[in-house]
Amino acid sequence: MAALTAAREALAALPATLLVKASSLYRTAPVGYSDQPDFLNAVCWFKTGLGPWAFAEAVFALERDLGRVRTGVRNGPRVIDIDLLYFGGACEPGPILQLPHPRFHERAFVLYPWREIMPDFGVPGVGRIADLCAAVQDQRTERLEMRW
Repeated sequence: MAALTAAREALAALPATLLVKASSLYRTAPVGYSDQPDFLNAVCWFKTGLGPWAFAEAVFALERDLGRVRTGVRNGPRVIDIDLLYFGGACEPGPILQLPHPRFHERAFVLYPWREIMPDFGVPGVGRIADLCAAVQDQRTERLEMRW
């Protein structure tokens, strides 16, 4: 929770950036590499004057500052993992930054908190966030009643 709070506050403090809304915290089962504890997840909506690459570079630096070490174990244990899900319609198909996030629609830990803050939002070519939740309802996700 401390890492998520620090990340939210640091991103909101970026130049020309405003935190519009943050979801509740969600406890979720790991995806892929399952031999690890549950994760805490949230989705934040920011408005920013930064471009997608400038914002992404700030995110990567913040992850390093918060202790993220990329071990090469896909979906393995980590202190923090900040994903850019969507950036004003930007399409980035590269190996470092992919927008929209290529797997967001498969993950309850993304869709449930995103639905909480933007239920009617739709990602072109993918669908409305609230509608996408039906396909991931079998993934264990618990909304936590705590402030962060």
